Amino acid sequence: MPDIEVGEQLHRFPGGLKLRHHKQIACRDPLMRPALPETLCLPLQQHQGPPGECLVETGEQVLKGQPLTRARSDCEVPIHAPTSGTVSAIEDRPAGKRPGGLKRCIVLTPDGRERWCARKPVDDWHKLDAPALIEHWRAGGLAGLGGAMFPTAAKLRGDWDDQTSGVHTLILNGSECEPYISCDEMLMRIRPEAVVTGGLMLARALGAEQVVIAIEDQMGAVRKAFDEIVDQYDPDRRCRIVQVTTIYPEGGEKQLIQVLTGREVPHDGLPQSLGLVCLNVATAAAARDIIVDGTPVIERIVTISGPGIEHPRNLIALLGTPIHLLIEAAGGLSDEIDRLVLGGPMSGLPLASDQVPIEKGSNCILALRPVDTQRAQPEMPCINCGECVRVCPASLLPQELFHYLRAENYAEAERLNLFDCIECGCCAHVCPSHIPLVDHYRHGKDIMRERGIEDARARRAQQRFEARQARLADEAEQRKARRERRERKLEHPDGAKSEVQAAIERARARAAQNGNDGSDDDGDQS
Repeated sequence: MPDIEVGEQLHRFPGGLKLRHHKQIACRDPLMRPALPETLCLPLQQHQGPPGECLVETGEQVLKGQPLTRARSDCEVPIHAPTSGTVSAIEDRPAGKRPGGLKRCIVLTPDGRERWCARKPVDDWHKLDAPALIEHWRAGGLAGLGGAMFPTAAKLRGDWDDQTSGVHTLILNGSECEPYISCDEMLMRIRPEAVVTGGLMLARALGAEQVVIAIEDQMGAVRKAFDEIVDQYDPDRRCRIVQVTTIYPEGGEKQLIQVLTGREVPHDGLPQSLGLVCLNVATAAAARDIIVDGTPVIERIVTISGPGIEHPRNLIALLGTPIHLLIEAAGGLSDEIDRLVLGGPMSGLPLASDQVPIEKGSNCILALRPVDTQRAQPEMPCINCGECVRVCPASLLPQELFHYLRAENYAEAERLNLFDCIECGCCAHVCPSHIPLVDHYRHGKDIMRERGIEDARARRAQQRFEARQARLADEAEQRKARRERRERKLEHPDGAKSEVQAAIERARARAAQNGNDGSDDDGDQS
């Protein structure tokens, strides 16, 4: 039995904020599928890690669900055709979170016929062992659908530290603590059986004894949906539904684990060191679809909301759909828009344009008006009030990190665990000086990552240089020694002969010690 009672008693994580939620405005209507786009733009890389190997060429006809890339390791995640059609281009296009960022994309022109490739559903998933389940999920393109997009296969069978004695609990994260985002809530309302079944499959792959599904205490409809189906789909009652207090950013992995267990994930450690694995509820539902239906990850639920949307709602969007088509399906824009955000208002990132396509980790498109984004007042100097320290859920020192980053003292910022920052935005939200602290942290992380890469390159270059210098010095010493031997032979030919004779005598002595009279050696030497 696990030594950690997950969810039996709720705890608190440090910091956090009570925020006003706006989720219900997007949950008033049932899920809807927009019209099929004229083109789909599919980035080869929709996950953390390198892209897979491209399997198609321009002009090729593809079927719905057909693999377009191939994963060569657990760190790569393949993509599949969301519909049947023709590959019209393979080129760099605007995609992803970074404004102006380009990704290699497969551009697919749908034919409208929705012709499926051959699918291979599993009749009885209980007969599959863990490696077989994980291989199905890797081939089906499963990655973290909560936004992190970490390859699920790598997470399920990664190289964990020596202190890991086994995973006993799988936590399915259904706590959407960010205002406006409600895609997971809608999923759990309409497909609770998929979440439960997928959770049991993932637990089997991990060898976990129990599954804890964490939802917010405001999700009454979700709790009712789970209560109605859990006996049917989980007769052994391995799944438990735990309602957690709605405090931002409780949906963060480490924060949710601390709430459920009262224990902190070690610095630079993994939840596996506590015997836990945390996955998103949408990831669990997609895991079920890959196994039971043979359907790879080709679509996801996306929340289209915000003050600038005419009719906020949740949509089932094919991957690769341009976001402007989803905005049109949600009634279009209601007012002049200042910013489109991928994610929520606290931790989301601005989008460069409305042509950016939906990817596996795209959970929400937020439209904000100028009144929603304008600053209350200009940025002022830090007054060291400590409010940012009070609300930081990662127990960092945000003001000190800010001072060091502004001074470009990245060594001290690293010492203060800058990379533990989850970029939740709590510090910037409460800062009375209106300092965009998270922007500084993101910029500092980018520079430190770049310098880390450059430092690694410099170290490798230095190692190559030093190895070359050592090799050249060794070769010079060998040449010098050979030259000196030749010179001695020319100057003292008798001495050279005596050296040969001395070598022969030494060989005879070694042979005598081994019980050999040396006669054979004499013959060999002659």
